[in-house]
Amino acid sequence: MPLKKSFSKDGTKCTVTFTVSAEAAAGASKINIAGDFNSWSSTATELKKAKDGSFSVKVELDANKEYQFRYLLDGTRWENDWNADKYVPAPYSIADNSLVITRK
Repeated sequence: MPLKKSFSKDGTKCTVTFTVSAEAAAGASKINIAGDFNSWSSTATELKKAKDGSFSVKVELDANKEYQFRYLLDGTRWENDWNADKYVPAPYSIADNSLVITRK
């Protein structure tokens, strides 16, 4: 499922619901999201686990920007979002980062 986005009435903020499906979570017990919006902290933003095994979190971001991010599963494995708006090369590794675009 694509990243869910909702915009404030004045269009300055975008609330993004980041979701990791049960299949993508692959039995993880804890998932955090790290990205431009939280100084790439691997612990600041934890996703909540749903009964169906998926994980999600809502994050309010400034609108009309692009944010790189990745998920950290169980503190050991980095994964991209399967439904990111696009992917960009990570500046400090050979991997790509997921990208969310907060434009209408």
